[in-house]
Amino acid sequence: MTFSSDTNYNSDSSFSIDVLKGVSLDVFALLKKSGLLSLKDLVVLGPYDVSAQSGIDIDDSFFIYNQAIAVLEDIGIMEKRFITATTLYHKRKKIGKISTGSKNFDYLLGGGIETKSITEVCGEYGTGKTQLCHTACVTVQQDYSSGGLKGNALYVDTENTFRPERIETISRLRNMNPLKALDSIVVAKAYSSSHHELILSEASKVIDSHKIKLMIIDSIISLYRSEFIGLSALSERQQRLNKLIHTIMRIAETFEIAVLLTNQAQSSPDSPFVGNSFKAAGGNIVAHSSTYRVFLRRSGRNRIARMVDSPNHAESEIVFTIGDCGISDPINRNDV
Repeated sequence: MTFSSDTNYNSDSSFSIDVLKGVSLDVFALLKKSGLLSLKDLVVLGPYDVSAQSGIDIDDSFFIYNQAIAVLEDIGIMEKRFITATTLYHKRKKIGKISTGSKNFDYLLGGGIETKSITEVCGEYGTGKTQLCHTACVTVQQDYSSGGLKGNALYVDTENTFRPERIETISRLRNMNPLKALDSIVVAKAYSSSHHELILSEASKVIDSHKIKLMIIDSIISLYRSEFIGLSALSERQQRLNKLIHTIMRIAETFEIAVLLTNQAQSSPDSPFVGNSFKAAGGNIVAHSSTYRVFLRRSGRNRIARMVDSPNHAESEIVFTIGDCGISDPINRNDV
């Protein structure tokens, strides 16, 4: 996979802002000058950021934003504003899912990591969050029959935990070409919360041009916890997180990709989980925004994953393990 400054990010003319109607040449010029060339770019950023980034009037921004959504609805990229539940039911039966590498874990998620959704995994260090991310980077590249989507992965690394050597091992043991597997993963290392936000604002260009089907953020909270310290900074931290995660939600929906977030755990004496005195960091902002929330914990040489929040799954838990091939099922299921 190679990168070039002259990559054509908008080869499909149906996504070009040129299809917008009733927009002045001056507004078009400002949008193009700021690099906003695709309808998907407009939808992901939202009207306020479009206005701030391009310099166009906020009323013009709302006008073109609503037009962009309407066009994407017409061509089937986004859901129509009003559809029957039956129509939605049949569409969801065709939704893409990515294997975690473990049949047990896939079962917990209803078939795997779902596209157009945010799957959050949280837990203490050493519970398998990053190992799951590395494994999913490989499995997303597999054929549909093997639990993949024949797509690539975008890995946003905020904790310096991505290791290409791990990808090489996992892919080789899963009978895949390691060099091809590595070349199918785009890595973006974030050094600060503002840099993290900049990466997400530019992600749409990479997703479109490199056939990304899975975006990983490991982790969503790390940089914000390190920079916004104390109660006086809590309000600003949560506002920034709220904006970030809603950008992620729009990316998942607009580009029809799966999003896998890892989250840290923090001490919580009143935790609702029996025998577990930890809760997910990020407060209600992260909790309410994730489609699926899975809590991981250690259990001997294995790990336990518990579904704690889902719109269509009951609370349940499964056992998985971590080996050279990444996430998998325990060989001895009694060894828990």
